[in-house]
Amino acid sequence: MEKNGKKRYALVGCGSRARFFYEAVATTYSATSEMTAFCDISQTRMDFANALLEKNGAAKVPTYRHTEFEKMIRETRPDYVIVTTVDRNHDHFIIKAMEMGVDVITEKPMTIDEEKAQNIIDAQKRTGRGLRVTFNYRYAPHNTKVRELIMDDTIGDVLSIHFEWLLDTKHGADYYRRWHRNKHNSGGMLVHKSTHHFDLVNFWLADTPKRVFAMGDLMFYGMKNAEKRGVTDFYDRAHGNVAAKNDPFAIDLASEDNMRKMYLEAEADSGYVRDRSVFSDDVAIEDVMGVLVRYNKGALLTYSLNTFLPWEGFNVVFNGTKGRIELKVVERSYVSGRDSIVHQGATDKEALYVFPQFAEAYKVDIPHGEGGHGGGDPILLNDIFGVPRPDPFNRAASHVDGAMSILTGIAANKSIASGMAVDIATLVRF
Repeated sequence: MEKNGKKRYALVGCGSRARFFYEAVATTYSATSEMTAFCDISQTRMDFANALLEKNGAAKVPTYRHTEFEKMIRETRPDYVIVTTVDRNHDHFIIKAMEMGVDVITEKPMTIDEEKAQNIIDAQKRTGRGLRVTFNYRYAPHNTKVRELIMDDTIGDVLSIHFEWLLDTKHGADYYRRWHRNKHNSGGMLVHKSTHHFDLVNFWLADTPKRVFAMGDLMFYGMKNAEKRGVTDFYDRAHGNVAAKNDPFAIDLASEDNMRKMYLEAEADSGYVRDRSVFSDDVAIEDVMGVLVRYNKGALLTYSLNTFLPWEGFNVVFNGTKGRIELKVVERSYVSGRDSIVHQGATDKEALYVFPQFAEAYKVDIPHGEGGHGGGDPILLNDIFGVPRPDPFNRAASHVDGAMSILTGIAANKSIASGMAVDIATLVRF
């Protein structure tokens, strides 16, 4: 357990998202935290992770196959297990770690369906262990500022929210190349990606969803849309395939050192192919989604997610009894692949306005934040690995927060399948 004042972390799932955590431990937070072990299906990926630890001045740690997870905990005795596996496996490692007396930090989404969520909730009650879900976006200065404005009664009671999220053709397409393209693995975009967005609404409103209705379809990616997109050369995966050379949606794993080492060279012992065609016939998740949510305090949310757009970010508006808040955030500007001209309509990276009911509108200053997820990543990392500061916004997310965010997406998936609205209370028991 904790030695020399340092918190001890073991990590299961050594893909790209894991680097966010173990490199932070090895560098910025080496005085307060240390890695004790890696666990993964692929020894190649674990060796790559250890090489990065050494490169950053930290010691290599023992490695364990995914079937040796319990052995890892017994032998290395971590204070926390960090779970960054494929989403469908989160519940297994979360529950086992808690049953072995270890607190857990998990990447979002907490899990992918209501049965697994119930099992996690029950295990937490049974063991009393801590479970934290890493919602980076809560910590982004612009999102925290919205929470502050609503807390301060700036626009009174919020009655409705319109929330539009855009994923561009670089980031959005990537979900259709990877394991996320199958709902069995990810729960689809309304769980895997939208968990961030639904959590933000819960956080902003200090409320939870009550009833959900949704529609969605695969309308851009997938083989059924290939002809409409002008695709005539089909391939299964990009590496070594001539047809992929002319596909703007293809990714070249061999061209980037980290991708090559973490994925291409790990295929032999992981079985995971990272560069599938986005127009394959086994893409089985939606790419256009619309959701309507009623919250327990009465507010209505209209939400849309599209995954193939020219720029990336979001627009959100809050309509209240005393006025309106509008926030626009551009995370990736539209850039022409040929001449690198930034699209004129996407040059203002962040813009937050308040429109009082009987007064002049005004722009709200947003503190500048460095780092990923709108500046939220460094603050979250300090909250986990460093010395947490007092937080009047209560941004640290529990297993209850993790469950409430995915339950909107789970209910939305059920609504899309049935054509009926779904009550959140029918999905899990707390």
